[in-house]
Amino acid sequence: MILLIDAGNTRIKWALAGAGAAPGQWHASGCVAHADLEQLPRQWRTALGGRTPRRALLSNVAGAAMRERLLRALPAELLAGAIVWFASLAQLAGLRNGYRDPAQLGCDRFAAAIGARALAPGQAILVANCGTATTIDAITADGLFLGGMILPGLGLMAASLARNTAQLPRIEERAAPPARFADNTDDAILSGCLAAQAGAIERAFAAHDGAALCIVSGGAAPLIAPVLALPHRLVDNIVLIGLHAAAREETC
Repeated sequence: MILLIDAGNTRIKWALAGAGAAPGQWHASGCVAHADLEQLPRQWRTALGGRTPRRALLSNVAGAAMRERLLRALPAELLAGAIVWFASLAQLAGLRNGYRDPAQLGCDRFAAAIGARALAPGQAILVANCGTATTIDAITADGLFLGGMILPGLGLMAASLARNTAQLPRIEERAAPPARFADNTDDAILSGCLAAQAGAIERAFAAHDGAALCIVSGGAAPLIAPVLALPHRLVDNIVLIGLHAAAREETC
């Protein structure tokens, strides 16, 4: 059993994968906000049911303090050396890293690209991970990570409008997108932010010659995906799927 952990800017996602399971096929999974990290040991004990994980593979983009908090939360039996901190490499799990400095690529983006390739092997794809930030990355059919874009996420865009304008309210993300031309201010903000997110993804897709599919993931993905005018697949936890695919190679 392998414990997979994706510590993002807002939430910590995790999954338990059994030996030989395909990427994304998990024994159990869960998610907590940063403020609720102390709940993780109880969740893991319940999911493990007395078993011991063979190792843990962690992606962390939330900084050094989060790394220390995760170390304190991990099952004690893992602390003897079965912990691997995922990092971007020049090549891993069938993906070649085309970044100018491969190590500079965010480990979450590298994992998401590996996950996208695992789900759509042999296809030119775009992966959009829509969280606190939205990252949009291009992968060729033969497995080259070309690079991508980073922009403020949907919630961050809306919060920035509320924070930096005198009369615009802060909106809450909702289950259904508003009309494109909204008839009230809250919907107008959300409609504009959704258009900006979708427009960036569609522009990247058009620039990626031969792209056949866009994989959309992240907390805001259920809002953004319905307004996309391109072939797409909505996938939960693409970073964890990539970690799972990488974990099948003992060198990661």
